[in-house]
Amino acid sequence: MKDILIIIGSESDRESLAPGIALIEEKGLTYTLTVYSAHRNLPELTEFLGKEEKRYRVIITAAGLSAALPGVVASMVSSPVIGIPLVSGHLSGIDALLSILQLPKGIPVATMGIGKQGVLNAVHLAERIIRSAAAGEARTG
Repeated sequence: MKDILIIIGSESDRESLAPGIALIEEKGLTYTLTVYSAHRNLPELTEFLGKEEKRYRVIITAAGLSAALPGVVASMVSSPVIGIPLVSGHLSGIDALLSILQLPKGIPVATMGIGKQGVLNAVHLAERIIRSAAAGEARTG
C-alpha cells in the first residue's frame, strides 16, 4: 500500500505541487501523482477511484477556480481527503478555498491554505494521518 495519492485537475497544476512532492520525498513517503478533472473527465476519475482508492492511505487533491475536485473525490471514497486551493483566476484562489470549505455535510475534506503553504501543510497533515494510523495498528495488532 502506498502512502499518498495526489490528484490534480490539470497538468498545469503540477508545478504548484512541486514543493509538496519534494517534501514527500524528503520524508520518505510513497506517492502517486495523477491528473483527473472533475469537469473534463469525471467518468475516468470515477473508474480510477473505484479501482485504486484502497491502494492509498490518504488522498491529496489540488484545484483552482471552482475547485470541484476535492469534493467530488471525497464523495466517492472512504479514505481521508485533503484539499488544496490553488492560486488561480481573478480571485487568486479565494474562490477555490471557499468551494472546498463549503462542502455539504457528509463530504469531509481537510482544507488547507491557498498556495505553497497549503501544499506543504497538506503533506504534513497526510504524514500525521499515516503515522497516527500506523501507531493505532501497532497498538491493536
